Amino acid sequence: MDEKLFYENLGKRIKYLRENAHLTQEKLAEKSGISLDYLGKIEVCINKPGLKTLLKISNALEIPIKSLFDF
Repeated sequence: MDEKLFYENLGKRIKYLRENAHLTQEKLAEKSGISLDYLGKIEVCINKPGLKTLLKISNALEIPIKSLFDF
């Protein structure tokens, strides 16, 4: 899998998990301590999040970080 496809899948997965948890982008951004703009850009594959950001997102979603990569 190339890098672009990886981040596209990751963004889609985060969006899916967020919606499944009945959270808006605003609420997930607030819970994870990242900006709304940054989260939105992760979901549409404009920004490439680092491990620290992914850990914040997984903690906010209350899921193991490995669940972000189930795609």
